[in-house]
Amino acid sequence: MSRRVLITGVTGQDGGYLAEQLLAAGDEVLGTVRRPDGALESAGLGHLAGHVQLLPADLLDPASVKDAVTDARPDEIYHLAAPTFVPDSWKDPTEVTAAVVTGTAAVIAAAGRLETEARVLVAASSEIFGDCGVSPQDEGAPMRPRSPYGVAKLAAHGLVRTLREGQDRFLVSAVTFNHESPRRPERFLPRKVTAGVAAIAAGRADELTIGDQAAVRDWSHAADVVAGMVLALRHETADDYVLASGVPRTVGDLVDAAFAAAGVERLVPTRDGQIRDRVVTDPRFVRPPEQWPPVGDPAKAREVLGWRPAHTFESLVGQMVAADLERLRG
Repeated sequence: MSRRVLITGVTGQDGGYLAEQLLAAGDEVLGTVRRPDGALESAGLGHLAGHVQLLPADLLDPASVKDAVTDARPDEIYHLAAPTFVPDSWKDPTEVTAAVVTGTAAVIAAAGRLETEARVLVAASSEIFGDCGVSPQDEGAPMRPRSPYGVAKLAAHGLVRTLREGQDRFLVSAVTFNHESPRRPERFLPRKVTAGVAAIAAGRADELTIGDQAAVRDWSHAADVVAGMVLALRHETADDYVLASGVPRTVGDLVDAAFAAAGVERLVPTRDGQIRDRVVTDPRFVRPPEQWPPVGDPAKAREVLGWRPAHTFESLVGQMVAADLERLRG
């Protein structure tokens, strides 16, 4: 059955992959952006032009969000638009809170006013767990965020649950852990690593400088995560789901996988017969160790939704390295 679908933040990493999957399934896709003119092309999604209808909306302007939902008249809404770089939330918690919480409230309110109420999925974040006292984290883990971004995402997550239970509405919260792709901006660590290793492989750099290689994360492919979102929103019952690989990996694992994908050695001999590591640790980027690392438990999504990621950690890193090599050589 073909559906009319609205994706907020369609030009982001997740929005692009989701639009591609939905179009391939025969759905009609609309998306919100701040400024429609040239938005798809500037995001590297020019191939979606003419296939995705763009509507203007700004999370800091709730009226524009409600207008976009009203004009779209969707059967489903995937609310993905939000600030994504956690460190920025420390600079201005006012803006990130308004964008995440008020933006989510505006989407849900507008969906409820449609002639036929739309199903809504809101993208939450592993940042809602924070110092939760347990790892891995599932849907029932304590939620004690450690950043303004996490606090805002927790408020949006709670709003979804409260309105779903209090008003019997079809609202889903997808609690996503770290997910990457070749479309991830380089300010994020995984892309910094793959771009840095690709530069070494291409002879453009001699070493890679990063922070703590012992830090643990749970990495998935963005295309797999958005596929899980579709399964969650199209399930017969609305609920919350953790979408993650469930496998803890260190930054060092990520670095080693990138060197292997690039086909270059991380450890190289020096002229005096010593061994040099091409990866340099900068103390400025090293944070205190995390007692409860952000690792998700996706058992519920696997058992209830039948979610099965198509990408391995190695294939994800390989795709990112290949894309960075192609960019450098092109």
